[in-house]
This record gives sequence, C-alpha cells and structure tokens, in this order.
Amino acid sequence: MSELFVYDPRCILCKDPFGAVTCSTAVTFRCRPLTAEAFTHCALVLRREFAGQEESHELSCMGPEKERTLFSLTLPAPAEPELVWYHFRLWREDGSGCVLDRTGYRSDGGLEPWQLTVYRENHTPAWFGAGVTYQIFPDRFCRLTDPKPDGLVGDRYIQENWADIPEWRPEPDGEIRNRNFFGGQLAGITSKLDQLRDMGVTTLYLCPIFESASNHRYNTADYTKIDPMLGTEEDFRTLCAQAKARGMRVILDGVFNHTGSQSLYFNDDGFYPTLGAAQSQDSPYYDWFSFHPWPREYDAWWGIRTLPAVREESPGYVDYIIENENSIIRRWLRAGASGWRLDVADELPDWFIEKLRAAVEETDPEAILIGEVWEDASTKIAYSQRRRYLQGKELHGVMNYPFRTSLLAYLQGGDARDFREAMETIRENYPPAAFYSAMNFLGTHDTPRILTVLGAAHVPQSKDDRAYYRLSPQERAVGSALVKLAALVLFTFPGSPTVYYGDEAGMEGFEDPFNRGGYPWGHEDKSLKAWFTHLGALRDQRQELRRGTIQYLYASGPLLAFARELEGARTVTVVNAGTAPEALCLPWPKENAVDLLTGRSFPALSGAVSLRLAPRAGLLLV
Repeated sequence: MSELFVYDPRCILCKDPFGAVTCSTAVTFRCRPLTAEAFTHCALVLRREFAGQEESHELSCMGPEKERTLFSLTLPAPAEPELVWYHFRLWREDGSGCVLDRTGYRSDGGLEPWQLTVYRENHTPAWFGAGVTYQIFPDRFCRLTDPKPDGLVGDRYIQENWADIPEWRPEPDGEIRNRNFFGGQLAGITSKLDQLRDMGVTTLYLCPIFESASNHRYNTADYTKIDPMLGTEEDFRTLCAQAKARGMRVILDGVFNHTGSQSLYFNDDGFYPTLGAAQSQDSPYYDWFSFHPWPREYDAWWGIRTLPAVREESPGYVDYIIENENSIIRRWLRAGASGWRLDVADELPDWFIEKLRAAVEETDPEAILIGEVWEDASTKIAYSQRRRYLQGKELHGVMNYPFRTSLLAYLQGGDARDFREAMETIRENYPPAAFYSAMNFLGTHDTPRILTVLGAAHVPQSKDDRAYYRLSPQERAVGSALVKLAALVLFTFPGSPTVYYGDEAGMEGFEDPFNRGGYPWGHEDKSLKAWFTHLGALRDQRQELRRGTIQYLYASGPLLAFARELEGARTVTVVNAGTAPEALCLPWPKENAVDLLTGRSFPALSGAVSLRLAPRAGLLLV
C-alpha cells in the first residue's frame, strides 16, 4: 500500500522516550511516509481518560515540501498522572484521508489506539526486583514440634502424616472450612534459612500468619496476633532478625478486603469474649461490615459466608489498619517485616491503597508494597473503574500473572513471538521501576503446581481423581525438562523471580488444596533442586541478571533468545521449547560463548556464534 507510514511506538526513533513517562515529560512522536505519494498531513489525536479530554495536534513536516520525509511533534505529557490513548489522523490536500492506530489503517470507527502511561515520579526500593523471592504457605513448610490445636479459634484438627494429601472433601453440611492443619511453624522457617539462602533467596513472602480458624489463614481472626500454631510474635521477630543477618527480608500477606466470620471483629461463633459485629450492633466493629438485615445477612467475599467483606470506608477500620500510630500496617513493619503483598488488590479502593502506601513509607521508606493483580495492572478495570495502581501513589509493583500465562503458553507449544509481544507490552505500559519490581512466578498457592501443569497428559474432571493423580515417569520427565526451561527464563528475566515453596523440590498437585502439601524434606527431586540452586547463585553473582536491560535477540516458534546487559556485562538466555533439535545463529562480539549452565564453549566465527540446541533445552551464555 503506497500510503503506509512508518510508526513503531517501541522504536526510539518514532517515540522518545520509550514506554511510560513521568508527569510533564517532553515526548517526541515521529512518523515517516514511505512514498512521496503518501498523505501530506498528519495529526496526533490524544484522549486523556481520567481528565475526559480529547485534543489534536498537527505534526510538523521536517523534510522538503515535495518529499515530506518526516513528520514530528514534541509536547509535554500531562502534569498529573494519566492514561493517554492516541492515534494518528492522516490526510491529503484534497481532504481525503484515514486514521492510523495500532492495528493499521481505518476509514471509520473501531479505533484501537496506542497507550501512553503517565505516572508521578516516586521512590521504589531496588532490593525487591533485584532479588529472588520464595513464597511460603506457613502451615505446610516445616514442622519442628507437635502442634497443639486445642483452645484456639476454630475447630481444628491435625493431619499427623506430613506426607498426607490435604483434605479436599466438604463437611457433612456441604461447607469446606479448611480445618485440617499440618502444623508448620515460624521456627521451622527460621531453621531452613541457610538452605534458602543457598538458593539465592533474598526475600521470603509469607502467606497469612495471623490468628485464623483456617489453615490458609486468609480469614483473619486477629490481625494483632501471630497464629499460636505458628508461634509467637517473638518467633516472628526472630525470623526477621535471622533473615536480615543473612541478607534476606520478609514480606507479609495483607488481607484487608475481608476478615473471618470466626474473628475478634465479627465473632459469629462467640469464641472471643468481646462483642463482635455479628453479636451486637453496639460492637465497636459493627460499622466495619454491611448487614442486610443484621445479623444473618451480610456482604461476603464472593458470597463465601466465612469471609465477611469489610467496609473499607469505615473510619474505624481505616484507623485500625492504616492510620493509627500503632496500626496493623505500622506495627508489623516495626516488628521486622520489610513490606506487604496485598491480597485481592482489585477489591481495595484506590484511595485505601494510597493511604496504605503512605503509611508504609512513613514507617519504613525502604519497605515494598506489591499487589495481587491478575492482568495488565496499567489498564486494569475492576468494578467498572479504571484502576491507578502504578501511577505513583499506590503499588510499587504487582504479581506478574501475564508473565506466567504467556510463558506457559510458549512452553506448551506456543510461539515465542507471542511471549515476547506480551512481555514487551507490559514493559511498554508499566513505569520502569514497576516493571523491574514485578513479582514473576511459575506458580502460587492459587495455581496448580508447575510440574503438574507442564507434565500431566490430561486433567482429571473429578476432584477425587485429581487428589490422587500422580505423574507417570514419562510425564514427570517431560514436566521436569519444561520446568527447568521455565526456571531458566524466570531467573534471568527482569523482576523478582518468585519460587512457590516446593516447586524446586518437584512437588506435584492440581489446584487448591492439592497444591498445598507438606514440603518433602529428605525426598526432594535432587536434579530440580540443584537446577534452581544453580540459577539462584548465577543471578546472585551477575549484576546484569539482577538489574540489566533486556533485548530480544530472537523469538519465533520454539526458539527464544534475549540478552540482559548492564555496564558492559552481558548474559544471553537461549531456549528451545520444541520437541526437535533446532539451530540458531546469534551475533557475538567475543571470540567464543560460554554456557554458564554446563561450562561448554562455542566458538564465534565472523562475529556470530552458531548453536545447535537439543529438544527442550536451554543455554545461558556469556
């Protein structure tokens, strides 16, 4: 088509600077017609979503009148955080024309504009994104002494055999209450710190540790107390201190959208001696909840009655969780925590997260705030509202579910270019600090085990069948090879590689609760654990893997190659996710390339290195 213009927002020659920008930053847009017969005029049309404004600016012609070799425009970004959508309008002297958006040329309607994220400059602690995170489900990690469930909130019982399958069957009334505990303890985590540090771990992310009636502890009973089965506040302080002595930090799971029905605040079963909202409208916590009518009907998270939803707008709740000098946020940071991960951030109002961030920074300017967001956090819409998570006053970073989704699709037979496109979209849309502070992962307590996902030939329909499903030797071999490739990408990609406890040990299991078994101490998959440990050590040793830029060298079909660079240091990740050998030639400025995973050396001839990759294999070249 003779009327094509050249415009690529990821090319610095077309848009400068790359990606998201801070408020008031000067942004230059350039586009070029491919032929002299192309359109003679070009305008940039901008829509500021939050301000509700649209404006148009004609680009200047930077070449001879007849050639019109380049159109250019520089204008300041909005002075306040914004989500700007833009496209080009093109026309000739006779008035004929069209519009250009990210899908191509359109004569009418259906615009799909480009995105420009405008954010407020702010401080993001560098330690999180540079390091390796290890997620622990506390009840299932390490038990040192026999647990004592008597006299605690909730009718708990112990699964004595650490290797048991977690209970999945509903109780006689049809409810699933997660009352089965394995008895993991904070002291058990402390006892394993040296092993975790050997794997390069610098951050421990703990699923909820506060008093609760359920083994997952996402139904908080008392935010001020460590669950007695896990230990004491002193045990928590000891864990944080011992972690700090090894160069490690601890972040906590903040569940602030709902509490438990069996809690100090709701007290549905009357366990606590003080009045809860379910017992009396005179309770100091009555205003925290929405009843219709009181006391039996109330708002609950996703309708689950054991998880009564909190009214975040309640002044008493805001004061208790955030603003009071001894608020929950401040109290546990002072006790040794280095940050919070916010559960279901989509269901917390922007203003609430903003206040929470302010309290975190007032208490510890180097503490981190990460949010659970399952989509692109720069454009997330929740409850019909566009969210402002990454615009400078709320989250430092988010859980990178798009990373997991696109990586698994690639490893399961997809095209590497789709992985690159998904990740470059995130890099373009996120502020740089948020991109490099993303919590990247292969699995969490909310997803099936990565080995099962990549190894299982089929997914049983029955939950009973899924409970007892174990990979065959052939399935496990395939799964292990793919897990190693997934980990290679995870540990060498920008952001914090996050390992869900036991994935490095070869644990299996479908969705909750089968992904929450006891860690197999003494029965780990030695090959997988050695692989994760080696990758953790390499990330610890090489600054470019921690903080370097990323450049894709090849991404097509089963082959993926990208470089991380910083201050002259360069490391290249190469992956063949296919089932057949593949050849790949990469530019190489040195005499040879050395694989850090095996020590093999590959000669470079005429500025290029020729590689022959085995099926489901990877290299890490320097």
